[in-house]
Amino acid sequence: MPAANPKVGFVSLGCPKALVDSERILTQLRVEGYDLVQDYDDADVVVVNTCGFIDSAVAESLDAIGEAMAENGKVIVTGCLGKRSELIRGQYPDVLSISGPQDYDSVMSAVHTALPPRHDPFVDLVPRRAREDDVGIKLTPRHYAYLKISEGCNHRCSFCIIPSMRGDLVSRPVDDVLREAEKLVERGGVRELLVISQDTSAYGVDVKYAEREWRGRAYQTRMKALCEGLAELGVWTRLHYVYPYPHVDDIIPLMAEGKLLPYLDIPFQHASPRVLKLMKRPGAVDKVRERIARWRGICPELTIRSTFIVGFPGETEAEFEELLDFLQEVRLDRVGAFAYSPVDGASANRLPDPVPEAVKQERLARFMDVQAAISEEKLGAKVGSVQRCIVDLVDGDLAIARSMADAPEIDGVVQVQNGREAGLKPGDFASVTIMGSDEHDLFGEV
Repeated sequence: MPAANPKVGFVSLGCPKALVDSERILTQLRVEGYDLVQDYDDADVVVVNTCGFIDSAVAESLDAIGEAMAENGKVIVTGCLGKRSELIRGQYPDVLSISGPQDYDSVMSAVHTALPPRHDPFVDLVPRRAREDDVGIKLTPRHYAYLKISEGCNHRCSFCIIPSMRGDLVSRPVDDVLREAEKLVERGGVRELLVISQDTSAYGVDVKYAEREWRGRAYQTRMKALCEGLAELGVWTRLHYVYPYPHVDDIIPLMAEGKLLPYLDIPFQHASPRVLKLMKRPGAVDKVRERIARWRGICPELTIRSTFIVGFPGETEAEFEELLDFLQEVRLDRVGAFAYSPVDGASANRLPDPVPEAVKQERLARFMDVQAAISEEKLGAKVGSVQRCIVDLVDGDLAIARSMADAPEIDGVVQVQNGREAGLKPGDFASVTIMGSDEHDLFGEV
């Protein structure tokens, strides 16, 4: 009777960029003959891919490591929190290995040490790497996938420690990205690509926008050229983490022409020039207003989502009111907000005049009230329209779908009331007549 394959459990935490790291590790584990299991009791070893961006993420990661240690005892830690190995060792000295983000070789080496792959004399002389045409393991539903185009970031925002964890910007060659996207679409059945990085607008600056060839045509390693290439695949392409640099203007016509989803995820963070300066963020708020107006003039269907920080150290009531005025004026479609919390290692921790916690929470509530009213009004204006939607799941009689304005897990949904009756399945596209709305979601029928 052949020996059973060694079994690995896996816990993946954090942002979509970390999720892509997890997919790569899981794919290599499978290639090397490891079985992936869901329960601690079934696993011979457990890998925990951690997040360490904010204090709550650190706490969640430490809790996950602790749970894996208690339930299994053989734990390999990787990911962003791995950059703070002394913190992990201080609480869990017996973890088998600790490595940082994107350190795939260290993870695999630790797995090999703890759990050698099963010997097979017929294949052991063949290099065990994922095949060039292999889509690999995906942690998203089959019909959408994250496409990571770079690692790291050249910015030094005062509230952020990502560069200390993931390093400076390193762009993937554009032909590598396009080939991966091609495999996902043509072999994996993906119908929506979500482009992610730490700073999508800066793509290629580190390699001086080097030119590469794909499908017989030269493409620069640059955001616009990448988008033009992705448009050739005929699927939804959605851009995340875009800084509002002037060259973002160049991709808006692609959206107007239907080659790219009319959707931009831009983390504006604030609207007070002084607070933005303290954050070490671009502070030309008037230019941002002008640019948004120009974008909407070219592509009226454009959806803009953003995130903001309220209660940043030194933020005055007047500056917070500036932020509310900005919201009322530009009327963004999708908005998330966070009350500032210190992140260990961030330079913002040393800024004077911290905002009291009670004031931060009160401002956050006021901010969300303003945005909820804007969102409700904007979604209400879609009642009576027909929206092109992609189905994520079918739940009873409902199909839970998303319009072009909705990214998975962070934006709203479209509840299709007759989804089962219409025979919809995950990954299907449907034209949905919108019959109702609330602050977050739309309701309609095929």
